[in-house]
Amino acid sequence: MTKRGRLALKFVICGCAVVVAGWLSVTEPFILPADLPPDMPLAAPQRCIGIFLVCMTMWFTNIVPLAATGLLAIALLPLLGVLPKDQAFSLFGNSAVFFMLGVFLLAAATISTGLSKRITLIALQRFDRTPRRLVIGVTVSASFLALWMPEHAVAAMMYPIVVEIVAALGLEQGSNYAKKLFLGLAWGAIIGGIGTFLGGARAPLALSLLHEAHPETSIGFLAWAAAAMPLVLAMTAIAVWFLLRRIPDDIEDIKPATRMLDDRVRRLGPMSSRERRLAVLNLLTIAAWIFLGQTVGLAVIAMVSAVLLFVFRIADWNTVQGFVNWGVLIMYGGAVALGRAVTETQAMSWLVGQVVDPTMPVLAVVMIMAAATIVLTEGISNTAAVAIMLPIGYSFGEIAGVGPAMMTLAVTIPAGLAFLLPVGSPPNAISFSAGHYTIREVVQIGWPLNVLGLVLLFVVIVVWWGPVLNVNAW
Repeated sequence: MTKRGRLALKFVICGCAVVVAGWLSVTEPFILPADLPPDMPLAAPQRCIGIFLVCMTMWFTNIVPLAATGLLAIALLPLLGVLPKDQAFSLFGNSAVFFMLGVFLLAAATISTGLSKRITLIALQRFDRTPRRLVIGVTVSASFLALWMPEHAVAAMMYPIVVEIVAALGLEQGSNYAKKLFLGLAWGAIIGGIGTFLGGARAPLALSLLHEAHPETSIGFLAWAAAAMPLVLAMTAIAVWFLLRRIPDDIEDIKPATRMLDDRVRRLGPMSSRERRLAVLNLLTIAAWIFLGQTVGLAVIAMVSAVLLFVFRIADWNTVQGFVNWGVLIMYGGAVALGRAVTETQAMSWLVGQVVDPTMPVLAVVMIMAAATIVLTEGISNTAAVAIMLPIGYSFGEIAGVGPAMMTLAVTIPAGLAFLLPVGSPPNAISFSAGHYTIREVVQIGWPLNVLGLVLLFVVIVVWWGPVLNVNAW
């Protein structure tokens, strides 16, 4: 299909959604949940379904930027009488927005001070003796770093160094070894990004949606890491094995890359005072998130740390603000407001209740949601996938007996496992931009990773989440 044809199809899909939403807004109320608040209009649940449908199709097709759809959600909720305007607009200031703002600023300072380059070069230097070890080093370093900073920032800071390695080796466009390096960068960052709250925008958004739908339930920093880490370790090992086995070698010696990395490390010189201050601040911030996150609040700690960047003259605002993904933050507000509306009107619970068998086994429900999310996240932003799937998942879970914490993890973690298409995650897009492989090639090489990710998630749920962590009772 041509580009114009794809655009026309997107307009048709969104147009159909708008027509259905318009009909739901003007027709007589027929979605009548049992416990509708007395001050809420009877038509609010079906209007909420209409708004959700419009936003879902716009996020899915990306016909306008994700942030614009988030703004539309905030505007439509009071306009159609689903939520009072004060409540709808106040949800834009939820804690997830400020937590991610703090994380973005800390990551920006890590890049702008040169600390990220130092960490990356020193890490890769330890793996630069053989071609196999260097591929392992790129993949494992990206995975580890994405545990502590957003995966897109990891890909962005490692990308120039991988480009230099490829140039030092004189690899031509389409080289098998270049494919290994860039796919290792992308896949490592993606896998590490599911391990903690810091790897991407998905987890903070999911926690906000969880808080809006189930205020009595929360997932702490260590609890999330404990649930995700077995999958991170296993998938990192499998990704390395795939790169080494499924892509033939076309290089035997990497001495030019070794000399380049050694030279770059020598030129770094000693750590600057700004780098030392930032390293201490980052360590203290992570420790606070781990030990005080549940009591003080993740967002509060992130905001204090962000302010200290400027108090201690580690960064300046004009430099770091360019690294902040403001669009994602705006999308958060709309997604959380929509999640609150779906919860308060009970619209999604009513809709899911019409089609779901309440006797379905808990594990079957969890795996259906995880599989649907993995498929969806290859075609749209993983943050948008969470915004779409979690409200449905919570309603699904209430009927089938799946705990909200279990549903949050089962949707959000696989939403980060997009290994194939550039649109699925920023690391894919960044690595693909180097031009060393085509979309067809990465799909042929990497599709088993998606399947194995789902299989491993099933094993982790059965062996780890259930009997050891008892996630469904959180």
